[in-house]
Amino acid sequence: MTTIVETRELVMQFPATRALDRLDITIEAGVTGLVGANGAGKTTLISLMLGLLRPTAGSIRVLGRDPGPDGPELRALIGYGPERNVLPDDMRAYDFVHHLAEVKGLPRDEARSRASDSLYLVGLGEERFRALGTMSTGQRQRVKLAQAIAADPRLIVLDEPTDGLDPVQRDEMLAIIRQVNRNFGIDVILSSHVLEEVERVCDRVVALDEGRLVAQGPLHELAGTTGGLEIEFVEVRDRPQAIDAIVADLIAAGFGAARTGAIVTLDGADDDVLFDRAGAAIARHGARLRRLERRRRSLDDLFADPRVAQ
Repeated sequence: MTTIVETRELVMQFPATRALDRLDITIEAGVTGLVGANGAGKTTLISLMLGLLRPTAGSIRVLGRDPGPDGPELRALIGYGPERNVLPDDMRAYDFVHHLAEVKGLPRDEARSRASDSLYLVGLGEERFRALGTMSTGQRQRVKLAQAIAADPRLIVLDEPTDGLDPVQRDEMLAIIRQVNRNFGIDVILSSHVLEEVERVCDRVVALDEGRLVAQGPLHELAGTTGGLEIEFVEVRDRPQAIDAIVADLIAAGFGAARTGAIVTLDGADDDVLFDRAGAAIARHGARLRRLERRRRSLDDLFADPRVAQ
């Protein structure tokens, strides 16, 4: 598989802060989530990818190039959507996207066509001649995505692209990002502190905490099944004690069972045994079941359990 970004012993030291500490990562083709809390080093790493900063020590290569000496050439191959609101209020969306496509090297006529196409793709076809200052937060985020893809880049890097969006807008933005990769073959690095949205859209994950690598690899491996079951019940008034009775029965049988609201987690044996014993207890106490499935590790678990770091 093609390597998009590779770092070795990468260090970024600011006067009072070590933003990145001996970072070894490999980002491959697809949609990769760059995750971590605010201050984890995500934006610093992006700045190094774009050649906007030079590392204190170590090395970084992006699309096979060194972002330092090859910065201008490399930035022509990358579409970037910044986190901050940097759009000029008095400029029309179409003019803004068209101008940046020309800056990336597209001929004027092609830049015009690509500007319209990319704005239609992100759902702003009818709004493309509106001034950016009159647009909502969600629309402005879409404009940032449109300008990132307009020049047909090999890679787009998006820094918190769902920041400030409501749940519906967030869902739409994630769907567009996935479409860009699947339909056009553009690799994506998505920086976010919202782990749930990364789990929904990404193939791979690089997780950072205070400038250090927590984990990296395919999402299905890092957030795979952990063993044990998760059972979600529908609470009914005529059997208020049913869930507690099920938990008590399973504990008495030697299993590990714990309840949080309407959800019970169960472990202590092979999953097939747990399925059988849980099913029998549910039937015995007449509880109403919503779902019964194997437990999955979430990305939150990567930060809670450093043993999963790779």
